[in-house]
Amino acid sequence: MSEESKNAEPESSDVAGEAEGSQELTEEIVLEKPDGKRRRIFIIGGSVLLVAVVAGFICWLYARQFESTDDAFIEADVVQISPKVSAYVEKVLVENNQLVHKGDLLVQLDTADLEVKLQKAKADLENAESQYSKAVANAALTKSSTSAVHAQASSNVATTKSLIEESRLAAASRRSQIEQAEAAVKTALAELSRARAQVAQPESDTNLAELEFSRREALFKKGDISRQSLDQARNALQNARSRYEAARKAVESANSRVNEARAGVATATENYRQSLASVNVGKAQLGESQGRLQQAETAPQQVDVSEAQVEAALAARSAAEAAVQQAELDLSYTKIIAPEDGYVTKKNVLVGQLVQVGAPLMALSRSNEVWVVANFKETQLEEMRVGQPVDIRVDAYPNERFTGKVESFQAGTGSRFSLLPPENASGNFVKVVQRLPVKIVFDSPPDKVHLLAPGMSVEPTVKVR
Repeated sequence: MSEESKNAEPESSDVAGEAEGSQELTEEIVLEKPDGKRRRIFIIGGSVLLVAVVAGFICWLYARQFESTDDAFIEADVVQISPKVSAYVEKVLVENNQLVHKGDLLVQLDTADLEVKLQKAKADLENAESQYSKAVANAALTKSSTSAVHAQASSNVATTKSLIEESRLAAASRRSQIEQAEAAVKTALAELSRARAQVAQPESDTNLAELEFSRREALFKKGDISRQSLDQARNALQNARSRYEAARKAVESANSRVNEARAGVATATENYRQSLASVNVGKAQLGESQGRLQQAETAPQQVDVSEAQVEAALAARSAAEAAVQQAELDLSYTKIIAPEDGYVTKKNVLVGQLVQVGAPLMALSRSNEVWVVANFKETQLEEMRVGQPVDIRVDAYPNERFTGKVESFQAGTGSRFSLLPPENASGNFVKVVQRLPVKIVFDSPPDKVHLLAPGMSVEPTVKVR
């Protein structure tokens, strides 16, 4: 073999070796390509994941600053318009959705019946004032007359007592006169007895003198005795008759004195009876006077009664005045006016309709003073405070942004004040996240372009951090 061939062989062998080396390298490269793609995929995926985690963390940090809810609505003061009196509707001066201002006349009711009631109330007031004036006059008269009546009754009692005492003294005096008259009767009877006793002797002497005179007269006629003896007998007879007549007259006089004494007894008895009657009359008058005095002593009570009547009349007058004021108020209530500015809604009244007290006629929505009531979950309230700013999205105006702030929290959840609050103490209990109404006010009142009406849906977002 030549040197060239020898030299060539190594070259060929080198070439072969290089070929084999390149083939091995190609195999290594081929083997290494799939592992690099995976690595790059893992790197890219890891980077995306890391970015997503960082972005999510950033979003989480940002979202932690806000609390939002879609359970929120616009609220406003809605004033129900109702009549205060029952009457027929005479005029209706507004329509639905009409803007009215405070003091505008909304409905005019018929006033005929209420005017009659007002006239009757005024007539009752005049009657009450008359009764009050009469009661005042009676009270003044009672005050002035009771003192005079008391003084007169006291004087009458004293006078009657004096008259009774005088009648008693007169009766006692006349009782003694009766005793004196009875004593005089006894004396007169005694004198009559004595006079009658003294009549017997003169009568006997007279009879005897008459017999003696008759006997001597017969003897004188015969001439047996002298005239002197006859004259003596006649003289003795006359003397006897004189004494008898004197004794008889003494009896008559004594009898007359007895009758006179008995008449004195009767007179004294009658006078005594009259005195007793005067005492009884005086006692009766005294009782009457004392009764009048007692009645007069009730003057304070009479004054109190009269003053009570004045107070009652005053109260009646006050009640009548109140009735007149009420009738005037009822008459003024026939003009139903707007209490505030607002829009007329839910009008439910027609001309000629008989409306009742408290029946809803319409409502006024004060759309210029609105706020948001957002029902946040109780788990959203941990960082929420009064005064925090709020971003408000109104469904009706998705391209508009409104701002506001938290004004207050309701002191109770919505379910607690519902018509049928839950009874958690009965049956099986399932915990439900409660919602608490939060009042949010706008920073600026709504403009005329964007109507914010009660009940519109909003989505508030509160910045809590």
